[in-house]
Amino acid sequence: MSEALDGGLALDSVLATPPYLASPEGLALARRLPFAPLEVAPELLDGLADADAPRGILAVARLPRSGVAALPVQPGASYLYLEGLQDPGNVGALARVAEAAGAAGLALSPGTAHPNHPRALRASAGSLLRLPVAVNVDPDELSHHLGALHPRWAALVPRDGVDLYRAPLDGTLILAVGAEGPGLSAALTARAALRLTISMEPPVESLNATVAAALVLFEARRRRASS
Repeated sequence: MSEALDGGLALDSVLATPPYLASPEGLALARRLPFAPLEVAPELLDGLADADAPRGILAVARLPRSGVAALPVQPGASYLYLEGLQDPGNVGALARVAEAAGAAGLALSPGTAHPNHPRALRASAGSLLRLPVAVNVDPDELSHHLGALHPRWAALVPRDGVDLYRAPLDGTLILAVGAEGPGLSAALTARAALRLTISMEPPVESLNATVAAALVLFEARRRRASS
């Protein structure tokens, strides 16, 4: 709720339990609301909320999403492109990683889980309310939108790529992350001028997408900070 208010989201309605509104947290939050919340019984709120542990308050907010125009054109920044991810929790986790690493924005391909899915929003811990996000974006659109920056597409490959810690990560970077299981499509892999491999100790052969993306984005951030 605090993240929604901080982000300036318009609230349609707010439900809260009397015990929550009487708590210090509830009193502080109620003062920030644009209108008085509707008080409801705790058992009613439990039935309406989709979280495992409702906190005593629930709000309905408008969270519009648009296409590639939602992304800022920021020279020298990193962008994250998700292709076909089906798990909303993974989308949320990757959004959190992208914001934490200072990425300029997140683009989702057609067919990727929607960033407004409740599990995506929870997993992002507020990042999907703050990070610029574009939906239904194909790679050509993103390349065109960022064209003045001459972005480089990067893809993680399990072997035969350039070692992440020796790879050139300067300039504007678009890191592509593929769907759970199949990974990146052949077409998107072919688009990537930079193919990165993270060296690992055997017998481990791969990392999950969120961890792998975090390593790349934070390494790019470290390089920018030290340049």
